[in-house]
Amino acid sequence: MRRTYLRRLLLIGTALMVGGSSSALPGWTRSLFDSKPLKQEQFAILARAVGRDGWKLLVLEQIKARPLCWKDQADGLVEPSLNGFDFTGICSRYLDSNGYSLRTAGEDTQKSVRLRLRQGRNGLELQALDPNRSTAVVVAKARQARRNKDAFVKLKLEPGWQLERRAYQGRTLSHVYFANNESLNQLRAKASKRPSSSVWTTTMARAPRAPRSPSSYSGKGPIRLEVIPFRP
Repeated sequence: MRRTYLRRLLLIGTALMVGGSSSALPGWTRSLFDSKPLKQEQFAILARAVGRDGWKLLVLEQIKARPLCWKDQADGLVEPSLNGFDFTGICSRYLDSNGYSLRTAGEDTQKSVRLRLRQGRNGLELQALDPNRSTAVVVAKARQARRNKDAFVKLKLEPGWQLERRAYQGRTLSHVYFANNESLNQLRAKASKRPSSSVWTTTMARAPRAPRSPSSYSGKGPIRLEVIPFRP
């Protein structure tokens, strides 16, 4: 009986410790990882057209020299040639936030900051945006945004940005960072000073239109309304 009571006390104490430290967990995870430089030419940052007007971010890595994981086409798009062979050990794909994330000033950014692709009249932009902030930071760009289900748009990193590998206690992991040596606040401050000339295709909610007046209304006297009889 005494052993059972002590065991319960230990379990309760452990739960309280974990619960009490959970509020500090985001800051702890930001300083938990390190990063290591990568050979940028072994990577391709791509955008794949999804649906009618959406885009999906994809990062490809060429691990071995041959066969090629992607090929540049004459029209400026990129062919995902890795689909034509077993690319195990030759190519790596990073498809979502499990495979890539943001890192600024030597720390992992908060989870609220997301990478998103936005299309404008000047091409395509990969942006880092916090939903609580109005200013987006441009990470990479593409001059064109041609939609082709069989080819990808290739993006180029903006100055100051590079791809890095996540590391933990000296060991490299498969996770890839979009990294910048400056802090996110510094990057936002610079972005807010740049004029925006892009018109985005994002659908915006429109305000409801005011009801039109009947064509027979002359502007004087009461408005005559059509009466529709009720039928049960």
